[in-house]
Amino acid sequence: MRIVRAVDFKLHREVDYGSPDQIATVKRILNAVRNEGDEALLRYTLEFDRVSLAANVLRVEEREMTAAYEEVEPSFVTAIREAAANIRAFHEKQKRSSWMDVQPDGTLLGQLIRPLKRVGVYVPGGKAAYPSSVLMNVIPAQVAGVDEIVMVTPPATSGRAGIDPYIRVAAAEAGVKEMYRVGGAQAIAALAYGTDSIKPVDKICGPGNIYVALAKREVYGVVDIDSIAGPSEIVVLADETANPAYVAADLLSQAEHDEMASAVLITNSSELAFQVQAEVEQQLASLPRREIAQQSLEQYGAIIIVEHMAEGIALVNRMAPEHLEIVTTEPMNELAGIENAGAIFLGSYSSEPVGDYFAGPNHIIPTNGTARFSSPVDVDMFTKKSSLIRYSKEALLRHGDTIIALARHEGLEAHARAIEIRLDQERM
Repeated sequence: MRIVRAVDFKLHREVDYGSPDQIATVKRILNAVRNEGDEALLRYTLEFDRVSLAANVLRVEEREMTAAYEEVEPSFVTAIREAAANIRAFHEKQKRSSWMDVQPDGTLLGQLIRPLKRVGVYVPGGKAAYPSSVLMNVIPAQVAGVDEIVMVTPPATSGRAGIDPYIRVAAAEAGVKEMYRVGGAQAIAALAYGTDSIKPVDKICGPGNIYVALAKREVYGVVDIDSIAGPSEIVVLADETANPAYVAADLLSQAEHDEMASAVLITNSSELAFQVQAEVEQQLASLPRREIAQQSLEQYGAIIIVEHMAEGIALVNRMAPEHLEIVTTEPMNELAGIENAGAIFLGSYSSEPVGDYFAGPNHIIPTNGTARFSSPVDVDMFTKKSSLIRYSKEALLRHGDTIIALARHEGLEAHARAIEIRLDQERM
């Protein structure tokens, strides 16, 4: 990894909006599925996944979910159950209630919070299987009270025929009742527009490749979406007390995701910087995904030396990282200055994978600097809110003239008259 001074570090973030060819391909797929339904869905599944299916086998049967338990080790089932319990407990604390406020004059104002009716969850399966993403998408929706949660995932995982058994077990443990073997932009189209086999949803969540991301962007407005996820990223803010082996391991844990991932160390210790650089090289040598991690570090990795922690904190806030680890003598001191970060891990033992898999907070977190204005997936993401207004006669008589004045100021005479007609009759 390159070592640079803060003054020489250029914060350049690339957001992948897709090439013209990719965008055209996605639009073609979306239009075909919208117009042709299952026929187009099956055609693209054969073209892109090399799997020939009939419409009557798109849905994954319960027996397939059950059979998956025979294909995974018992320790995985135990682990996924413990993780699910932690995730559920964390998200239960996020639930909010509707409220109403009655004024002395009889006016009632409030807010109704209701769950979405039907949500689609996309679980990727192209390069690898991510059963943890099943839990992170499905459980918050369940906690929010969503009645219908439908999951889609490619019919072949990592080039192997069939849906990965670990994904099927995770879906079963999460309580998924409706699951389809379809992936890519065609799956997003089916969720958004519906086909004979798959009913449309109200919202689509979950990460995927560039075609999935572009498809989600295109269907936004027809349905809601969670976000356009970018490559994973981590920033470690550390002082001289940090263990260089731990820091290097955490940087590599993100770099191995894909070639576009970003791993950055910010430190006020030159000694730590060089120690971590050496550790990264040593640990990288035996990493199974070495080529991916190495390319990530060469393109988007850096060790940045700052003069003092205040400079480091300012740099963190400019970067607004997806994951931030604070590994200093007193992490809570630095936490006070952090304004922009998706998830914050405090201390040497709060390694990023703790949050990715087990602790409870959601691991679907804003990327590409969007932590400046957005948040991790949570229960609120699966609810909608309605304002509640019941104005009393007394209140309308008292405030009606003011409302009329505001309406006429904006040139909306019909608005003004809707109030005026009431005032004229009630004041008689």
